[in-house]
Amino acid sequence: MIAEAGLAALWLAAALALLQLMLVGIGLAGQRSELLGAVRPVAVAQGLLVAAAFISLITLFMRSDMSVVLVATNSHSMKPWLYKFAGTWGNHEGSMLLWVAVMGAAGAAVALFERALRRDTHMATLGGQAAISLGFYAFLLFASNPFARVNPAAADGQGLNPLLQDPGLAFHPPTLYLGYVGLSVAFSFAVGALLTRQVDAAFARAMRPWVLAAWIFLTLGITAGSYWAYYELGWGGWWFWDPVENASLMPWLAATALLHSVTVLATRDALRAWTVMLAVIAFSMSMVGTFLVRSGILTSVHAFAVDPERGTFILVLLGLYIGGALALFGWRVGAVREGAPFELVSRETMLVVNNLLLSVILGLVLIGTLYPLMTEAFGYKVSVGAPYFDRIAGPIALILMIVMAVGPLTRWRRDRLADVSPRLAVPAVIALVAAATLATIAWGRIGVLPFLGLTIALAVGAASVAPLWKRNLRRTPLFTWGMVIAHLGCAVSLAGMACDSAFTVERLAAVRPGDIVEAADWKLRLIQIAPVAGDNWTALQADIEVSRGGGSPVILHPQSRFFASPPTTTTEAALFTRWNGQLYVVLGQEGNDGRWQLRVWWKPFVTLIWFGGALIALGGLLALLGRERRGWLLKWRARAIAA
Repeated sequence: MIAEAGLAALWLAAALALLQLMLVGIGLAGQRSELLGAVRPVAVAQGLLVAAAFISLITLFMRSDMSVVLVATNSHSMKPWLYKFAGTWGNHEGSMLLWVAVMGAAGAAVALFERALRRDTHMATLGGQAAISLGFYAFLLFASNPFARVNPAAADGQGLNPLLQDPGLAFHPPTLYLGYVGLSVAFSFAVGALLTRQVDAAFARAMRPWVLAAWIFLTLGITAGSYWAYYELGWGGWWFWDPVENASLMPWLAATALLHSVTVLATRDALRAWTVMLAVIAFSMSMVGTFLVRSGILTSVHAFAVDPERGTFILVLLGLYIGGALALFGWRVGAVREGAPFELVSRETMLVVNNLLLSVILGLVLIGTLYPLMTEAFGYKVSVGAPYFDRIAGPIALILMIVMAVGPLTRWRRDRLADVSPRLAVPAVIALVAAATLATIAWGRIGVLPFLGLTIALAVGAASVAPLWKRNLRRTPLFTWGMVIAHLGCAVSLAGMACDSAFTVERLAAVRPGDIVEAADWKLRLIQIAPVAGDNWTALQADIEVSRGGGSPVILHPQSRFFASPPTTTTEAALFTRWNGQLYVVLGQEGNDGRWQLRVWWKPFVTLIWFGGALIALGGLLALLGRERRGWLLKWRARAIAA
């Protein structure tokens, strides 16, 4: 009965989404405020019902109910409980139900807690959210039912893809979906503001927390996904430019541009039309990512659906939502009044340049992602890989970092070059010293992009903390700390990327027990190869003694694992982390001569990539808390004065 109860809750939630949309439409068009009064309770009830449906699916997975098709094809009774739980969304139908569950919760939160918007704009926003939810409800109920039964029930399940049997599955997809859904809320805010002609600073202040929260979750999701792929796939890299990786990167790029734009609108009442357009683009990119992952046109560990009819359904939704929003923008953009002006030399100008560069990178990534799919549709297979993205997007990203360093050191509205130049003196000197040092010790051994990346990273790191100079740190606003830490995180990540590209040492060897392999200053001695067993896998495990510079040896245990359900062999890399880098060891196959393949990487400062990502997310969180705290204090003081 759990499956039937979950399906009934899903149908009721869809019905309430339709009712919510109708109440908003009739209430706003007919000026019937009594209908609008029912919108909030309906939105809350919808969120509770879709949450109940998702909890029902989790319960089915935890109980290993093999009478449900989704459980039988994506789980197994002998799996550890964590993978039963996370396996709920480790498939197409479950991930889409998670999507609509988060969307329902977000709609309920907007209904309950949003008080800054005008009433008509608030209701129009809830109507937009209901329209988006309704399309996804239809997709689940008519094309991807997660509660479908199988009769007779399967004896046991087929199991979860072994590459997904990792704790990262419990963290990476939910954080990405929270980010995607946050962008859907920003999209609904933009639609509501266009419908009611309230594109102003108040609208931006109401939308900013949602954009900032979505950006934080996207940052965490991409960072976690990068590290997951790094240690799980055993290829030694942290970003492959896989189309599905790009599908998560593109919304993040758009959300980053939107975050800066909405901040300008909220604080300086500028960039009105640009902010609305970026809200549409950001949600469009999340829809494009959904289409790529679930249309069946990609073969990837991330890509769940293989039914082209589902892809057609999502493509129709994408056309309706994005096409409708662009049509509404074209219709109402003339009514959007011009925002406050600013001079050429100003922080607003730096943020506009920042947004334009982010948009260019987004366009290049989008072209590189979709072009092979388009050519394949006409019978030609073209591969667009890392060389394209590195050479095309890399230089623009470095220019973007320079602009990011200059922006916080300029004043709002108006500034002078003569005043800006002294503020850039320290970062410029650091860049020159770094360039001279690198040229002295590593000229000819590293490429141009890593050379420039390290130089710019050090300069940006210095510039990012410059807004704290001559400040009383105890009285510095929390959102200023957030900006500083987020920008510093960008510099740290860039330094890690440049070091990994410039100084990585790789060694491939064939060894027998007792043989020694040297890579950089490391010595690795294969002790033995022995079988081991886990909860639902068996493996051949290498015991490898590693040491460096006469230090105490450490034993690493890379594995080649075999999963019986479904039958799959995976590689489990062994990592040894030091303050200045990471040793990465992978066990390969046994050769005909009895020697084992061993691949070793020494990757200096590679962990800075993910540490920087964590700093970026932390900076966003501090900015969110600081802005909300400041808004709460202003409201409290206003009420105190009124009383």
